[in-house]
Amino acid sequence: MSISQFVRSTGIWTRIKPIAPYILTAGLFALGAFALYHLLKPVSFREVMDQVRGTPWHIIALALLAMFTGYAALIGYDWSALRYIGKKLPFPVVATGGFLGYALGNTLGAGPVTGGAVRYRIYSSLGLTAYDIAAIAVFGSLSFGLGATIVGFGALAYHPFALQSLTSISPQVLRWVGIVALIVSLGLLAALAIRKSEMTVRGHSFQTPSLGLMTGQLLFTALDILMAATVLYLLLPPNDMGFATFLAVFAAAIFAGVASHVPGGVGVFETIIITALPASVPVDQAAAGLLLYRLIYYLVPFGLALVLLALTELRMASTKVQSPRMQALAPVFGAVSSIVPLAMSAMIFASGVFMLFSAVIPASSEVAEDMELLLPLGFVEGGALLSSAIGAALLIIAHGMMRRIEGAWWLAIGSLAIGIVASLFHGLDYERALILFVMIFILLPCKREFYRSARLTRSPLSLRWALLLGSIIVAGLGVYFFAYKATAYSHELWWQFAADQSAPRATRAGLVGALLIGLFALLSALRPPKVAAELASPEDTALARTIIATQANPDANFALTGDKSLLFSDSGRSFLMYRVQARSWIALGDPVGDPNEAAQLAWEFVDAANAANARPVFYEVAADNLALWAEMGLAMHKMGEEAVVSLSDFSLEGSHRKKLRTAYNRAGRDGLSFEMLNAPVDDATMDVLQQISDQWLEDKNSSEKQFSVGRFDKDYLRQFPIAVVRHDGRIVAFANVLRTEIKETATIDLMRHVSDAPSGLMDYLFTTLMLSLKEDGFSKFSLGMAPLSGLEGRRGGRWTTKLGALVYRHGGHFYNFDGLRNFKDKFDPEWEPRFLVAPARANILLIATDAAALIAGGMRKVVVVS
Repeated sequence: MSISQFVRSTGIWTRIKPIAPYILTAGLFALGAFALYHLLKPVSFREVMDQVRGTPWHIIALALLAMFTGYAALIGYDWSALRYIGKKLPFPVVATGGFLGYALGNTLGAGPVTGGAVRYRIYSSLGLTAYDIAAIAVFGSLSFGLGATIVGFGALAYHPFALQSLTSISPQVLRWVGIVALIVSLGLLAALAIRKSEMTVRGHSFQTPSLGLMTGQLLFTALDILMAATVLYLLLPPNDMGFATFLAVFAAAIFAGVASHVPGGVGVFETIIITALPASVPVDQAAAGLLLYRLIYYLVPFGLALVLLALTELRMASTKVQSPRMQALAPVFGAVSSIVPLAMSAMIFASGVFMLFSAVIPASSEVAEDMELLLPLGFVEGGALLSSAIGAALLIIAHGMMRRIEGAWWLAIGSLAIGIVASLFHGLDYERALILFVMIFILLPCKREFYRSARLTRSPLSLRWALLLGSIIVAGLGVYFFAYKATAYSHELWWQFAADQSAPRATRAGLVGALLIGLFALLSALRPPKVAAELASPEDTALARTIIATQANPDANFALTGDKSLLFSDSGRSFLMYRVQARSWIALGDPVGDPNEAAQLAWEFVDAANAANARPVFYEVAADNLALWAEMGLAMHKMGEEAVVSLSDFSLEGSHRKKLRTAYNRAGRDGLSFEMLNAPVDDATMDVLQQISDQWLEDKNSSEKQFSVGRFDKDYLRQFPIAVVRHDGRIVAFANVLRTEIKETATIDLMRHVSDAPSGLMDYLFTTLMLSLKEDGFSKFSLGMAPLSGLEGRRGGRWTTKLGALVYRHGGHFYNFDGLRNFKDKFDPEWEPRFLVAPARANILLIATDAAALIAGGMRKVVVVS
């Protein structure tokens, strides 16, 4: 048996497959770092820093100007993509989305994914769909790839000697390869544009851009690559390599960095550039230029993006009365705010890496060296040790900030403040102290985005996180050995200071032990709290009733059935209703109450379910919080559509209401009458209603359901008005009406009738009820959901969607899906989608089984047919 067969047969591959890309990326990063380390072997760290500090200011200014021009061209990618998909957005919005997308994506890595997430939050606030935003990301990636190919081959055709040090192929062959590839690429693009060809990818059709749009985008791409190359060319030492030659080398390095999937191509990109430079270029000067390139082209835009986010938060927190223009852009500002946790998490993670690396880097300035001579040894060593400890803590805190933990925000502020003190102790590093000080001021306006009262995270050291931290540790060790490679190694170095009389070993051991205890306390104290799964108490139900009355969603009244657990927000203004079934924690609907607390409740519920090793599920949610579910890494499965009637437009007038008007008039002639009984209904009437309910259940050969619907319980029904239909004075049908004090939307829960009810009874009940609610001031009426309605089994769609569409079309023998929708369609409703939200990798069939068991009242009632 081969190794691959053994791995697959034992199931190891199933566990390794999800993290294989991360392991591969970490491996490529290690190889690139190893190659770079060997190239820099003859270089002194002090020499590199001297070169960086000695770079003329006019060179840095020109590099910054080229960088800003390049990012302006990057914004052109989004502008062209929007024209391609036929959408138009205000230019300030496009500039904001494009700049933030590329500034964060280039620095954090996985540009199309990270940048796409940023664009989704901003562009979706103005109506663009996820499909539109995915098309923008794909358009930008393809444009860059094609543009870089054309620029690279063009430069190679012009100067084939550029790659002479990287390959053994003769320059003449490389020139012809460049010429042929350039002609083929341009010819193919022109042919596609002129013929307006259509491509199909995973069931979605794409039209090739027009020749004008394609030409414009190629110019944006060329400008982008030229400006990026110009930045590095300016920062490298003067040499006899012309710009055209350097452009070919730069394009090859960019390709290699992208192909490696290492964030930013770190290590891979630098290795190719240093190898291709002429031998006359000192390696320390090349390393200094590459370091400055990373700072200017990646970190400066990232820093500007952070400042932009902080200013946005400050504006949103301070501005109460806005101009009409500002009110129109309010959704965009809100969308920009949603990026804050990701960006601030990246900043704190970078600061942690910065603190760790700076702790192992020796003093690089004369002032710092003089301070090391003047200060006591304990101050110097203590500052380095404190810096490394704070750096380790920040790496953990960063994960909590990405998950919007309020405690992580406070810990980040405190850690950065302590880091400033440690920086001053560690060789009077005022530059590092100033950077940390700026980070604190960037964090301060963003406090409102970190609202989760739960503790940090259930698994801050998950496998992916551990791989990331492992890569940082490997890189830190590389920096350490690079910085101290001139120091003669001794096996006693690591413990010699601990035995020194100036710092007793007991003191050092106690300090290290305290730091380790602190880190483990950080990991354990910031775990999610446990959430009780007991049914709601009478006090909980009373509080929920108060919250329900002050909001508009009538389905929130299902919290009063007594068969659910309730999770309240810290303020007590919001709640979420749920039940636990097997390994599924199933929440019914969206959080109820203050919309500003919806995200906090959802996160707390998900964390609690994860801590219990269960699946968090949101059942029958609206489309209001789709961005939140995406941020939480949950997948959305469409369950069907809810029929909502606009009561302001509802009447029996007009030709399109002829059939409904005829049925209503016939019911009146047949002796049917409508009455709304106010809550609580008297006992005698309730006994009559129970007889109707019992007969209805017997006729349907069914039993009472729960969770997503109410059941006939006198205490439950007494909380609502009851709509009844009488036939010659006898009650023949009833429905309890769910409503709130807001008087915006109403719906019904139980709807039952006698077996010998007159024909047209249901049409009459709904018609009369809606007319009554309209007269009472309500604006909408929900007819409930049509399960599996609105699902399309398109090629490339989820298999669950295809299965749902198939059941809807051919499942009439088991459930009248189509008939239910046709019945509701006669009232001309608007159909609004409803979703089931669950972890992306969860088994949807197991979740569906748990939900069915919960609604039926147990697995036995699901599988046993009476």
